[in-house]
Amino acid sequence: MKKSFLTLTALVTACAVGSSPLAAQASTASDAATALKSVADRALANDMLAWDFVEGITTEVGPRQAGTEAERRGRDWAMAWLRAHGFVNVADEPFEMETWVPGDIHRAEIVSPFPQPLVVQPLGGSASTGLEGITAEVVSFDNVAALQAAPEGSLAGKIAYISHAMTPTQDGSQYGFAGPARWIGAQLAKDKGALATVIKSVGTDYHRNPHTGGTTFRTPEGGSDVGRPVPTPAGALTLPDAANLERMFARADGRPIVMKLTLTPENLGTTTSGNVVGEIAGRNPALPPVLLACHIDSWWNAPGAIDDGAGCGIVAAAALNVAESGKPLRTIRVLMAGAEEVGLLGSSAYSEAHIDEKIGVGLESDFGADRIWRFESNFRETNEHLHNRLAASVARFGVANSDIVARGGADLNISRDQGGAIIDLQQDGTRYFDLHHTPDDTLDKIDIVQLRQNVAVWTQVVGILANEPRAIQTGAPIPVGLPTMGGS
Repeated sequence: MKKSFLTLTALVTACAVGSSPLAAQASTASDAATALKSVADRALANDMLAWDFVEGITTEVGPRQAGTEAERRGRDWAMAWLRAHGFVNVADEPFEMETWVPGDIHRAEIVSPFPQPLVVQPLGGSASTGLEGITAEVVSFDNVAALQAAPEGSLAGKIAYISHAMTPTQDGSQYGFAGPARWIGAQLAKDKGALATVIKSVGTDYHRNPHTGGTTFRTPEGGSDVGRPVPTPAGALTLPDAANLERMFARADGRPIVMKLTLTPENLGTTTSGNVVGEIAGRNPALPPVLLACHIDSWWNAPGAIDDGAGCGIVAAAALNVAESGKPLRTIRVLMAGAEEVGLLGSSAYSEAHIDEKIGVGLESDFGADRIWRFESNFRETNEHLHNRLAASVARFGVANSDIVARGGADLNISRDQGGAIIDLQQDGTRYFDLHHTPDDTLDKIDIVQLRQNVAVWTQVVGILANEPRAIQTGAPIPVGLPTMGGS
């Protein structure tokens, strides 16, 4: 009996010793998950990192028009902040761009039959009227489709006015509905012969703040201007002024509405912009990194607190919070893209420069600072387990799961170009287009409670992703030291 007892004791001891590595791994994973959850919950209660970033850049730098000295100061400020908070491999990756600036004179006035001033700002990429301005009859269109239907040459010598009926939505979907008035309206009006274009601001507020933004002109196929677009003057009226103009048309009783438009933007030629990058180094540099994107530039008319100072603060804070919970397995790379507002130039430049460096997964914050309400990925079907694990992890923050396929934000060109994993953490956009591209895009519009919810959600999601040893898009094993374009 004594021998049998000793033999049994030895066997139990051997089994315990033999299973200890697995038990230790399970314990370590559980401890890491607990630490991450704790850090995310603390961020919800009292995070100040994101606020510190957006408060600092809007106060010390202010507006950061793409390609200008102000944008460069924004990049310098952001790099100093990243270094001061422990990011490594912080750099400014420059690229060249054609730079448009708004000029000093932005005026619209009705000359007849109801003389009065209107509030207007120029659209990015548009031309100057010259100091003398343009005085012409205005022709009104309810929407872009009505302008497209106008006869060729019908706007010769006239100013086109383009309206729309944008309304607030939680998911911001009305931007795609109303946006063409700004994106392509001026070129369409030019095609019909118009001297200039004014639009109803693409927004949902009723303050006397114009919503600026870029417009585009087609490159001619023949003549002396082959290879470069030839813009016309174009501006955005505030929503109240646009409504006033539409009332004038309703009661003009056939009399022409005549406007004098004076806009003096300039093209500075080729200047330098850049992308700011910084990293939280992971334990295994062979694994493709987690890319967190935002954009550092803003329009000239506001400090860019919601668009996109807050986004850069959110992603940087999340990266630091994940590091606080323990050194991540994968490197977390922050990309603060330049020149987003004028055509996603920084996103394109980053993708071109780094296309051969596989990204594990890309996420972007660029829709303000209000709460995240929906989780989306593009791997719900290819890695259902990870998708559901991520969605479940943020349910406690009021974030719903979704079967919508994530497409990624503007600054994730590299993830789309690589056909890689993408996550969208959808923010509440109900009031976003009250502020978007207006002088009201200021720090006081940020609700710190909602900002903290963003940081908490991002911390939780990024923490799981940064410690995922398998391919995020497929769940397949990644050969050690041999990441490929097929695995992430």
